[in-house]
Amino acid sequence: MTERKVTDAPGAKSDYADLHEHIARLDAAGLLYRIDEPVNKDTEMHPLVRWQFRGGIPEAERKAFLFTNVVDSKGRRYDIPVMVGGIAANPEIYRIGMNVPKVSDIGAAWTHAIANPIPPQIVETGPVHDIVIEGKDLEGPGNGLESLPLPISTPGFDAAPYMTMTGVISRDPETGVQNMGTYRGHLKSATRLGMMMLVNLRAGGLDHWRKFAKSGTRMPVAIVLGAPPVVAFQGPQKLRPGVDELGVAGGLAGQAIRVVKGRTVDLLVPAEAEIVVEGYVDPTYLEPEGPFGESHGYVALEDYNLVIEVTAITRRRDAVLTSIISQVTPSESSVVKRLAYEPMFLSHLRDQLGIRGIKKVALHEPLTNLRRFVFLQFERGTPRSEVWRALYGTMSLQAAIGKFVIAIDDDIDPDNADAIFWAMGYRCNPVEDVKIIPYREQGHGPRSDHASGLDSAMLVDATMKAPMPPLALPKKEFMENAKVLWERLGLPALKPEMPWYGYSLGDWTEEWDRNAEQATKGEWMQRDASYQARRRTAVEPNSPVRGIEGSDND
Repeated sequence: MTERKVTDAPGAKSDYADLHEHIARLDAAGLLYRIDEPVNKDTEMHPLVRWQFRGGIPEAERKAFLFTNVVDSKGRRYDIPVMVGGIAANPEIYRIGMNVPKVSDIGAAWTHAIANPIPPQIVETGPVHDIVIEGKDLEGPGNGLESLPLPISTPGFDAAPYMTMTGVISRDPETGVQNMGTYRGHLKSATRLGMMMLVNLRAGGLDHWRKFAKSGTRMPVAIVLGAPPVVAFQGPQKLRPGVDELGVAGGLAGQAIRVVKGRTVDLLVPAEAEIVVEGYVDPTYLEPEGPFGESHGYVALEDYNLVIEVTAITRRRDAVLTSIISQVTPSESSVVKRLAYEPMFLSHLRDQLGIRGIKKVALHEPLTNLRRFVFLQFERGTPRSEVWRALYGTMSLQAAIGKFVIAIDDDIDPDNADAIFWAMGYRCNPVEDVKIIPYREQGHGPRSDHASGLDSAMLVDATMKAPMPPLALPKKEFMENAKVLWERLGLPALKPEMPWYGYSLGDWTEEWDRNAEQATKGEWMQRDASYQARRRTAVEPNSPVRGIEGSDND
């Protein structure tokens, strides 16, 4: 990684939005709830925000929450506000953080940034070093990690408050390239926390830990808690090994991200970060960590994981701590991943593998956490060879995504499970159109002592293999006219669900179209003589007319 060193005054403004500017933009867009009454971070905060994901509120109406009066179960008050839902409670919040005109522009922005990273700029100081706490000042009740208003995410199950929306920075001791990932952090004392880096998701930080463990030296880490959104989005993204996420953040911002050197670790951290926790991991031992409600929607039980000894906490004077709603999906965590992963998979299939006819990749979100069901949407008539290249190609990008990969036509809504079942029910012959892939990893999900550690995958081609008769709903113009009448009669508001009108699926003739048009005009009786003229003898019931009349012309 190439770095440019410059000197800036403390607090110098940059063109990319820091978290405070992002909050102001959310407020201006009507996407922020500001909660000024006391809220208990241990019992009330996450359950309150959780209701907008489990209470039947439409995705577009979900908002960010800014808690300005945070207390805990012992009555302590904190001087740092907490934001929950402010990174990606819905796609519009994510779009504002990405600073792109439309939600549909997010994928192209990621693709461009990954291909065109901009190395960070080292500056002498920044707002993240407004306040520096180290040494003895970290120790004792109420100090160090205990001074941070970290919520309990799943009250009743979590073992402790947890860091959730983290950007954990480590450095490869061989190449010197930094990595930033999002890993959970279990508070244990004022100066100690456990941290889980997932083995089956190929966590970059875990690769670094293995190298430090091999040499028997401590691994420095810096945990970012709150950052400019273009930086915060990097942690959940899955980039190829050896890519510095701060460079990709610069690609998103269109300019270098300002970074400062850590106070007690030789790592670069965002100058506009809200809070940074610095420390070291001793790779010679692990400790129990958990239980904690994980993003796959189940409680992760105790595992042996890394331990971080905190050496410093740095923060802005006006710091805001970010926490993320995860666990059962949909959640803020799943929105972050979905909006980044879907265009990444589409680019992989279309641009890297050259799949023809692929239009969209959709990762199923509710309850299944994106990783289990992948829907590949194709233009009608795409060759089966391309469909199957895409089905197999989906398995090659990430080991943990794609237990059920289903190919569908472009008239099937991938966000409508009923439509998926419809396609599978009428466009898929299981003996020909389903393949089982053995020896897949279990991926990110609940574990059992009885599990083998191996899983499998199912590939399903639920696209049309031949023309089919039209969908048996009134044509579009008749449904639209009826909708006008519905509204004029003052009937309940409609929310059309695809398919809401009939359309041809290829097996339909101009003659049948003319007959249907005659019927709508009340002229159906004019064809009686024609039907009589077409009589046949020695024909079995249910014999297709085209088969009989067609044979007459042979």
